[in-house]
Amino acid sequence: MSMLNLSGEIDLQMISKINTRYPGVPIKNVIVEPSPEQIISYKARIAKTPNIDNITFSWNNITAIEFEEQVDKVEQKEKYDFVHMIQMLYYVKDVPGTLSFFKSCLAPKGKLMITLVSGNNGWSTLWKKYSNRLPLQELTAAHIMEILSSMGARYQSYELLSDMDITECFIEGNRNGELLLDFLTATCDFKSNAPAELRDEIINDLKTPECSSHRDGKVIFNNNFSVIVVESD
Repeated sequence: MSMLNLSGEIDLQMISKINTRYPGVPIKNVIVEPSPEQIISYKARIAKTPNIDNITFSWNNITAIEFEEQVDKVEQKEKYDFVHMIQMLYYVKDVPGTLSFFKSCLAPKGKLMITLVSGNNGWSTLWKKYSNRLPLQELTAAHIMEILSSMGARYQSYELLSDMDITECFIEGNRNGELLLDFLTATCDFKSNAPAELRDEIINDLKTPECSSHRDGKVIFNNNFSVIVVESD
């Protein structure tokens, strides 16, 4: 099962790996994605992807909570060998409830894979300092592992190194830089709409070692993230 796919790039990479190891084995991929645009993009990718005749795709243009409500109405609940939540838990209101539900969807020996930002990167620095001034939700791997531990769930966690060149954020009038700032602050037209004091403060913080490193004249944002793999009961 795929949760909020971001147009399917990662799904299709996973499917390619599985097909290489288990050629021809039938795979059912259940997609839960509330954005019609992302589903259209995903289907366009499928049309260009070879050697996936053994894959069936089930499309659910709904949110995670709507999917849960839909499943709860069915007497015989389907179980899944693998469920992934790639950068999606930021968008749910009841994180413990969502984790509990999708863990219950696992078949014996099934796995639930969660990815989200690490607690030791530039995002966590921004969240801690600006969460009351920006629409940023502080949710890191540490929070998720605490919830999983309280549930008695078995899991392993892995840290993956990642970075992002944000040099263009500091070039006046650079459109790519302005869009990057929107992304980093979760605010549309941040540079134009934010109070000057807040804008200057964040731009300065993005250059600090707590957020970024400086290499070859570029500002490289620390984008490390964590992968948590949860075992079925």
